[in-house]
Amino acid sequence: MWTRQHKQTNKGRLIIPVLCAVFVAYFGFHAYHGEFGINSKDKLQQHREQLQAQLVSLKSDRTELEKRVRLLHDGSLEKDMLDELARKALNLSQPDEIIVMVPRKID
Repeated sequence: MWTRQHKQTNKGRLIIPVLCAVFVAYFGFHAYHGEFGINSKDKLQQHREQLQAQLVSLKSDRTELEKRVRLLHDGSLEKDMLDELARKALNLSQPDEIIVMVPRKID
């Protein structure tokens, strides 16, 4: 009776190491490039710095606006503030004044 004997190949021995290498490569890639990876941490830090700079500018704008509101609601209007508001809102000017129109840049 004939028996068939198979010679062992190296393919069987390589399956587990290849699967482990693929597993490590997959998780390594996502640890660096993933949503919460090392690369995205740097991007989030840059975005945070931009937002901090924007916050500082907005706080200074708010302080300036609060100062102007205090001048209006102080109980007595300052003459300069009233004059400035009348010129802006109502386009008023004195007869002896020269008006220079400066075009605004639109952002």
